[in-house]
Amino acid sequence: MSNSEVWDPPLDPGPVDRRAGLRWWKELLVVAVVYGLYSVVRNQFGSASGDPGPAFEHALDIIRLEQALHLYFEPSLQQWYLRLPAQGLIRLWNVYYGLAHFLITIIAFVWVFRHDPLRHRLLRNTLAFTTCIAVIGFAAYSLMPPRLLDDRGAFGGCQQYAAEVTAANCDRYGYVDTIELYGGWISFGNEGMKEVSNQYAAMPSMHIGWSVWVALALVPLMRRRSSKILVGLYPAVTLLCILLTANHYWIDGVGGLVCLAVGYALARSFTRVRHDPKAAAGE
Repeated sequence: MSNSEVWDPPLDPGPVDRRAGLRWWKELLVVAVVYGLYSVVRNQFGSASGDPGPAFEHALDIIRLEQALHLYFEPSLQQWYLRLPAQGLIRLWNVYYGLAHFLITIIAFVWVFRHDPLRHRLLRNTLAFTTCIAVIGFAAYSLMPPRLLDDRGAFGGCQQYAAEVTAANCDRYGYVDTIELYGGWISFGNEGMKEVSNQYAAMPSMHIGWSVWVALALVPLMRRRSSKILVGLYPAVTLLCILLTANHYWIDGVGGLVCLAVGYALARSFTRVRHDPKAAAGE
């Protein structure tokens, strides 16, 4: 079964009625409301409590799980990359992490709206449900990202294991906060971001959830094989980015995929009931 078949909505309204009910201002309103609620609710948990202890312990649980699976490779991967001659490009990865997540998702959303209205409703609803479900993960499971494990600041993990907080004894886990060290985008640790960003919203990774959504949305619309391959590689590049910048563990990406799968299931049912009169009547 092709991607386009999997992601077709359950009801085809026919060629004349494909854009019925689709208005750009309605789509903009949906996006603004969903993302606004997502941001507000997300930032009420995690680092907002002022206690890094639970998020640090959850990070240790994640590390133990990955070690048990013999797949705890994140610090080695980052250290390997930072030893390369091209390690200075990490700044570009920081920019990618801060911008691509939003810009490419917005571009994909508009592209599908304009060029594939038949699939747009299901894809829009999938993205909305996926994003809302992620908030449950942020609220239920605060998780300190790798970059903060050896951080000596108020949100860092160093104070959880170091008797004396000094540079000498805050290097247990071996991660580098690449944004702090190399720059490239807004630092999540600066005073302004501390007030509006949950430092412990690592599980699930919406960078992965959204990037896979983008691939599923755009690959069927690409005409050239090379374009399909490039778009299909976007989630893999994003996964590499979140690991190199130490913003996530790879399991966070699995959490993002789970959110996407559940979001799709809910969106499919919602779209069928919303746009199929027979389904709405229970026939």
